[in-house]
Amino acid sequence: MTKRFLATASFSLLSSAALHATDIGATFETPCPFGDCAANISLTYLGEFVIPTGHRENGVEFGGISGLDFDAATGHYIAISDDRSERGPARFYELAVDVDGAGLKGIAVVKQVTLKDRSGKPFARRTVDPESIRLGRDGIYWGSEGDGKALIAPFVRVTSQDGVFMREFKLPEGFAPTADKSTGIRDNLAFEDLAIAPSGDVFVGVEAALYQDGPAASLMGASLSRIIRYDGTTGEPKAQYVYPISPIPQAAQKADGSNDNGMSEIIALDNHRLLTVERSYAQGVGNNVKIFMIDLDGATDVSAIASLSKTDQRVVPVRKSQVLDLRASGLIPDNIESMAIGKAKDGSDVLILGSDNNFSTSQKTQFYVFEILRRPK
Repeated sequence: MTKRFLATASFSLLSSAALHATDIGATFETPCPFGDCAANISLTYLGEFVIPTGHRENGVEFGGISGLDFDAATGHYIAISDDRSERGPARFYELAVDVDGAGLKGIAVVKQVTLKDRSGKPFARRTVDPESIRLGRDGIYWGSEGDGKALIAPFVRVTSQDGVFMREFKLPEGFAPTADKSTGIRDNLAFEDLAIAPSGDVFVGVEAALYQDGPAASLMGASLSRIIRYDGTTGEPKAQYVYPISPIPQAAQKADGSNDNGMSEIIALDNHRLLTVERSYAQGVGNNVKIFMIDLDGATDVSAIASLSKTDQRVVPVRKSQVLDLRASGLIPDNIESMAIGKAKDGSDVLILGSDNNFSTSQKTQFYVFEILRRPK
């Protein structure tokens, strides 16, 4: 289909000066994460773009954007929807992002691709929950969160550019959901994150602790999530690391209101440093989104530890340092679940964040773009 930049009356490019305290060109710097000045990272804000809920592409509602990655061959981005084949077939999109040093100008939907199951057919309704996507050496890598209630296991698969199944990674012991919730993923808190290192290793992050590893995040306590390290070529697990998800940063306005915090995306900066997104929500308050840098060097491989809550073994989690707090910076983030490093039209490196609108009229598909001035060496 012919691409159309979404800059009509129904699509708003939001001026940061008009809506929040963060101005285009504002810079955020973390000079020495973990005390390591070689890990210096500096970001400059380039703007926000919103696609309202209800927009349709090829007759199918656009939304649920939960993963995003850059394709250097086309200069475009791939974005996966977490629609469980309910509004349309499970799918990903190709997007064109019009951004340069002057700011973010627009986003175009170039095409829509249907994901296929092992038999080569579109996924049946509620048999898959796409949450993450990366462009790898031999295809498109993507993850499904699974379904804890229906006892559907999460997975990572490799597909061709046209959505056809190629292969699947091995699921480590202890991750499959169980009926008694004694072990395995929590429902809707599973394979949310995917990253590919320059070495080809693949990292898969779990949104909250497995049942056997302890509780999900609370207002008073952290949650011990796991990051799986895979050999990207074989799909075999190589290691697992502990990622401590921060306590929920704010309470709901009502005592019985809902609130949560989880790791919603990761991206590799090099073979051992990654950026992570922690996205929280509190009823009556809204979303709070923070970006962290983590370092896997020195972290314990916990592959052989069946339960983090019951082990006597000394465990060193990944090192973690906050890079950016979007809400504290004056932005008003929605449900940020995707992150990509790409190129602007002027050749500069950019970091793009995207939100999952949950196909809700009270939410929006929101993109933030930052120029990357410096990153770890």
